[in-house]
Amino acid sequence: MTKAEFVDQVADESDLSKTDAATAVDAVLKVIEETLQRGGDINFTGFGKFSVADRGSRQGVNPQTGERIQIQASRVPRFSAGSSLKKAVKNAA
Repeated sequence: MTKAEFVDQVADESDLSKTDAATAVDAVLKVIEETLQRGGDINFTGFGKFSVADRGSRQGVNPQTGERIQIQASRVPRFSAGSSLKKAVKNAA
């Protein structure tokens, strides 16, 4: 699903215009991004939790040359699905 398709579905579900739905979706994504940049967590009970994890430096291998390389430490976003989302996906299968 693309962002445009997502906005269309949000507009249909919420009886908003596509413009208003696009503004709402952009606002939600911006808040999530800014919160994670600050190192915070966002928890939607039952749906899931967005958080930031620190990934340590590690050894890697260049697949073209086989040469060993050092991969630097980084901060990465994480999402953990909540129980309601897990049940919804499981029951859809």
